[in-house]
Amino acid sequence: MSDYKIGELAKLTNLTTRTIRYYEELGLLGTRDGRCQGQTRYFDNNDIERLKKIHQLKGLGLSLEEIAQVIDLYFTDGRILEGKRKVIEILSAHVSSTEKKITELTAFKKESEENIARIKAIMEEYSKEMH
Repeated sequence: MSDYKIGELAKLTNLTTRTIRYYEELGLLGTRDGRCQGQTRYFDNNDIERLKKIHQLKGLGLSLEEIAQVIDLYFTDGRILEGKRKVIEILSAHVSSTEKKITELTAFKKESEENIARIKAIMEEYSKEMH
């Protein structure tokens, strides 16, 4: 069987029908030109493959917006390497952003530790004065 109703597709992919509809709204399942409003929507094996690829890309840390930039490249003949290059570019940007956040968090941690030490010293001094 290669045509699935949305409920069947949800069971096959362990996704909710709501998630599948959302992905479709975002255009992650490709174009749906032949579907009229109100008609039952059928999905095929290509949709299953696209949903698997979306899951894989999410597992790599890509946002749905970033997935939208690359998903079609994986399903266009001869462009899979271009898709992988784009994913590498996105992930490299993630690494740079993460390194910047680590630097900022390290500085914040150091500042917090210094503030704790200062407050403890003030408390100790206050405690000595009280005795």
